[in-house]
Amino acid sequence: MIESRELQAYIARVFRRPVELLSVRPLKDNLGEGANPKAFGYGVPLEVECLIGGEPRQFVLARTRPEEGFGHEYPADRAWAALWGHAAFNALPRHVRSLDVGFVRAGGELVSAGDSAEFFQLVEKAEGTPYWLDLDRLLTEEARSLDLGRVDALAGYLAEIHAEKKRAPWLYQRRVRELVGHGECLMGILDSYPHPYPLLPPEACAALEHAAVEWRWRLRGFTHRLARVHGDFHPWNLLFRDGTDFSVLDRSRGEWGEPADDVAALSINYLFFGLLKGPGLAEPFKGFFHRFLDGYRARSGDHELFEVLPPFYAGRALVIAHPRWYPRIPEGVRIALLNFAASMGDLGPLDLSAVDRSFQGAAARGG
Repeated sequence: MIESRELQAYIARVFRRPVELLSVRPLKDNLGEGANPKAFGYGVPLEVECLIGGEPRQFVLARTRPEEGFGHEYPADRAWAALWGHAAFNALPRHVRSLDVGFVRAGGELVSAGDSAEFFQLVEKAEGTPYWLDLDRLLTEEARSLDLGRVDALAGYLAEIHAEKKRAPWLYQRRVRELVGHGECLMGILDSYPHPYPLLPPEACAALEHAAVEWRWRLRGFTHRLARVHGDFHPWNLLFRDGTDFSVLDRSRGEWGEPADDVAALSINYLFFGLLKGPGLAEPFKGFFHRFLDGYRARSGDHELFEVLPPFYAGRALVIAHPRWYPRIPEGVRIALLNFAASMGDLGPLDLSAVDRSFQGAAARGG
């Protein structure tokens, strides 16, 4: 609800002149007489009449409806729509002009963001050592009991946050849809590969996308799994201090999602570092991989996990195999990861013994 007093103050700040608000009401459609055949739209516009410096003016305050199921559920979704509209309306001939874009504070104040060019976030600094450095150390050193304790701590943490569930089938379906089509997920990743790219020819990309779409429809029956998630739970987003005390960074892509994505994001890095050490899937990383999955399943009671994991492994493998994000990894490791991604297209549950076999003979570190 937008208060008239706050709206009047906002317009006065934008135009820097005295404002008298005359009326605020829902905008009538422009379809003339008769029943409107369109019963729903994304917008919830308000018609505003006022005097600015004594001169009559009319405006439309356009907002996006926070409706479930159309990609507008989060405030960030609606912020994108408003910011994009402000930039794009005035660039198209004959389009009505956008005069400003703004936001509503929690207390009801309307604030202009019309002169914004970029956005930022101010975040507290956490102390600690990135977890990937632990894994890098184990390429040349023996594992310690603390390393096992950290694997267990991470499995326990995910089981704890994933225990909070949400009943919102439309939101689960959105997150699965984004797994396929989001710019940061499978199709976006494939588009960002260099083309042509001998290790990932067009027919291989098409096969991955076809499999992802099939997985999307297969996962529609798992909406009860929607849970609190991190969204990008990999070793570069984990900071360890003494012992098993750690902080997490850079939560991404929504508060709720499929827990398997978090599980895949971390555990595939045990496979990755195992391949870097080689030959095949080397210890201690092979053991970490199985220990993490076993520990997570035991703590979470998630007996469906292996039924839904494969497409999330495929997406994460494509990221690590990407020549732009990971330009210095050996070609043999890159090929092994791309083959793993392709194998995850099979519409069946994860087979751990098949995972182990798939990496046998992969190039050793530096190969």
